[in-house]
Amino acid sequence: MTPDLINWHERSQSLRIETRAYIDGAYVDALSGQTFECINPATGLPIASIASCDAADVERAVKSARRAFEGGDWSRAAPLERKKVLQRFSTLILEHREELALLESLNVGKPITNAFNGDIASSAATIQWYAEAIDKVYGEVAQSGHDMTTMVIREALGVVAAVVPWNYPLSMACWKLGPALATGNSVILKPAEQSPLTAIRIASLATEAGIPKGVLNVLPGFGETAGKALGLHMDVDAVAFTGSTAVGKLFMQYAGQSNIKRVGLECGGKSPHIVLADCQDLDAAARSVAAGIFSNAGQVCNAGSRLIVDKSVSKALLDRVVEHAANLKPGDPLDPATRLGAIVSQRQLSTVMSYVQTGQAEGARLLAGGERALQESGGYFMSPTVFADVSRDMRIAQEEIFGPVLSAITVSGIDEAIEVANASNYGLAAGVWTDNVKSALHASRMLRAGVVWVNCFDRGSMAAPFGGFKQSGFGRDKSLHAFDKYTDWKSIWMAH
Repeated sequence: MTPDLINWHERSQSLRIETRAYIDGAYVDALSGQTFECINPATGLPIASIASCDAADVERAVKSARRAFEGGDWSRAAPLERKKVLQRFSTLILEHREELALLESLNVGKPITNAFNGDIASSAATIQWYAEAIDKVYGEVAQSGHDMTTMVIREALGVVAAVVPWNYPLSMACWKLGPALATGNSVILKPAEQSPLTAIRIASLATEAGIPKGVLNVLPGFGETAGKALGLHMDVDAVAFTGSTAVGKLFMQYAGQSNIKRVGLECGGKSPHIVLADCQDLDAAARSVAAGIFSNAGQVCNAGSRLIVDKSVSKALLDRVVEHAANLKPGDPLDPATRLGAIVSQRQLSTVMSYVQTGQAEGARLLAGGERALQESGGYFMSPTVFADVSRDMRIAQEEIFGPVLSAITVSGIDEAIEVANASNYGLAAGVWTDNVKSALHASRMLRAGVVWVNCFDRGSMAAPFGGFKQSGFGRDKSLHAFDKYTDWKSIWMAH
């Protein structure tokens, strides 16, 4: 069934929400008995009280995960066995697509159509992709003398903590779960405190699929309690983190203070979206620029939040972008026609609105938006916002806002465009629009970003890695390269 044929408000009335942690194959309360409120960003009202896990629950989950790993039912299972189980897990996610999409939309204010057609479908596809990859990744036989055979094999790290953000809760979780589980690790998933619902729900689906107890544990809770405890735990072998750069730096510190655990970071971004003077299709560029910053209400790590445009085409392009912004109205996330949902929390909305005030105080010119929307709903909505006359050193041009706010900077020529684009602490992604092949190749090589899009933006598939340079982190999600975060190489020398 397509999302536009479902009465999502009616469906939400019968939704059963699981609120407990998932440890050792069962739902359990936090040992402290503490809970926290999960808020619907579209209404500002509580959805449920969620188990608030802390260091004691982390200890319980780590013991379960280690016991499962050492037991070998999963870690030493034949690749074909793990493949069949993960395929079943993917199928179950799709079978529960309506439920999971509704949980995601209620939890983070995401338009239900996006959750149903995008997030949940892509989450299942991620698990399926890694299931298919399990028996197609090989070790090596190194060159050695005739009296020696040298094998180089991958081995799972052991216990992996996956700490994921609230903007794409299930998608980001599956980017970690897919390769970590496929390679035989046990995983402790710590969802953001704003968005625990789908993570909690899929835990039992994993068990139903055949993943042994203890191999996947889910711990809802706060970063300063559950997250920190995972980062400092001496028996956690790796942390795979997606979130802010500030928290990513904390996990690096935790690793140094504990057991030098493996850390993979996918952090913030301030991605440049460049439009050069020779771009002939400004309509396509404008659509791409608008989608690149307003999708998911701008709550995207690789959002094209810096528009770097040649002054010769800046007015024509900005007029088109402003028109797109005016036509994109925030609406009820459970209405299938809605394309712009809510900001995840009052705190995040306040942060974004403060950047609007900062931009105006710094002298940027507000062309569109900058206002809170649908206040009567009680939710956290904001109109798409466009700033012009932004200089490269303004805070709105340098700091990650994580909201639907576009900062337009004018330049003269490709060299200045690249210079401004690279003048950032971040290096997650970049886009460039040009009809000149030489310019496209030159910009692609010179831009300091982990992903570069030419005449498009925010394209991707599981076949290509995703991750950044500089303070956007290191290590790659997606593709076979993600296996590097969850395995170590072992060399075996056999004399004969």
